[in-house]
Amino acid sequence: MSKQAEIDYFQAMLPEERQHAIGKPFSDPNCPNYLAEMGAIMRLLPPPPARIIDIGCGTGWTSLFLARRGYDVTGIDISADMLQAAETSCRGEELDSVRFAAHDFESLPYEAEFDAALFYDALHHAVDEEQAVRGAYRALRPRGICVTSEPGFGHTRNPVSRAHVARFGVTERDMPPSRIIAAGRKAGFQTFDVFPNAYRLSHFVYNQPRFESAPVRRWIHSLKIGLMCAMPILQLRNGGIVCMRKQEAIR
Repeated sequence: MSKQAEIDYFQAMLPEERQHAIGKPFSDPNCPNYLAEMGAIMRLLPPPPARIIDIGCGTGWTSLFLARRGYDVTGIDISADMLQAAETSCRGEELDSVRFAAHDFESLPYEAEFDAALFYDALHHAVDEEQAVRGAYRALRPRGICVTSEPGFGHTRNPVSRAHVARFGVTERDMPPSRIIAAGRKAGFQTFDVFPNAYRLSHFVYNQPRFESAPVRRWIHSLKIGLMCAMPILQLRNGGIVCMRKQEAIR
């Protein structure tokens, strides 16, 4: 696993895989779940036109979503090839409130410039998540927030993750909320909230049970609602959305 592999990742893809990456979330069968997750994240972010740094943005679909909402967005990724695809998408939509810059997100150069930082499915690619979170902390203004949406324990054992590591040499790590919060405390964040992963929640709740019997369908739906109530308890181990807040500057 190496950072050079992350830089080369986009070019190492097959052409159809690159098109899929560029077209997300609409090119993905799990599009409804991605949209649910972005909706949850937007509820946690400060209102537009706040300045957002989208860290590990890849081909930039999250950055473009935020820009369409009215945010001023800076998308960061280690791969210049990924960012070139993001720039092309941006020009196609004539969005002037989003820009992209190539940086290793474990050594961000920003200081107190942004109202919010976002790691969307990106922090688990870090070699050192503490360095990445520390960089996000420095980049935030007083009372700025950092929102993360990451996979939890078991991600590295997922067959798709293992195949990506074997084929591309990229970094895939478990990144549960407990690990993110530990890194956030070391960086200096003061308050922490953990929310259910809306991606999984959408998939779990809104998939129709495949039973003809109405009583069985109702029973399964009630069971799902009950499990939903227990989900927040499970987030410290499993994947979830973490919101960390920086304290106000001392005068």
